Amino acid sequence: MSLPIRGGDVLLVVDAQNDFVDGTLAVPGAARILPVIEGCVELFEQSGLPVVATRDWHPPMHCSFRERGGPWPAHCVQATRGAALAGGLASRTGLPVVSKGMDAGRDAYSGFDGTSLDALLRELGARRLFVCGLATDYCIRATVLDALRLGYEALVVSDAIAAVNAREGDGARAIAQMRGAGARFVDSGAIALAGAVHG
Repeated sequence: MSLPIRGGDVLLVVDAQNDFVDGTLAVPGAARILPVIEGCVELFEQSGLPVVATRDWHPPMHCSFRERGGPWPAHCVQATRGAALAGGLASRTGLPVVSKGMDAGRDAYSGFDGTSLDALLRELGARRLFVCGLATDYCIRATVLDALRLGYEALVVSDAIAAVNAREGDGARAIAQMRGAGARFVDSGAIALAGAVHG
């Protein structure tokens, strides 16, 4: 069953960055989903609907880094290759990118946490968010839960996400939590250009 995209729909690409694909904090399966993410971006662009990306944009010695006592290796340090958007996303001009995690003393998994994302989406007239990217059990989960709390519909593109699974089953638990909060899951192949309303 197809799901036509329409006015009020926005594709939200969460943290599809080099460090999460092939860098210091590579997420298992991230390289496999990158072409799916890029296909979703092309579909939304063809339909004249907005695409927005988020990115970790950490200062050196961010509190989430192991050398500062955090759980993660240093990643997505501002202005490094690791922080750049991955694959073909890097060369897309005009793609709005919302930075997060810029306070060295505070972590932020959600794309809405301390950012302009909500204001940007309201300006775009967003009502329904199609969410893809990395990682299921951290930034996808937090962003989707915040989106739902803010009154957006959230549809997670199930074949365009991947989990860290630092603990076995973290990804599955995150999916269950998102579903329980009201998120829907859709395969990228079901997202249809036909019938989309521009604007």
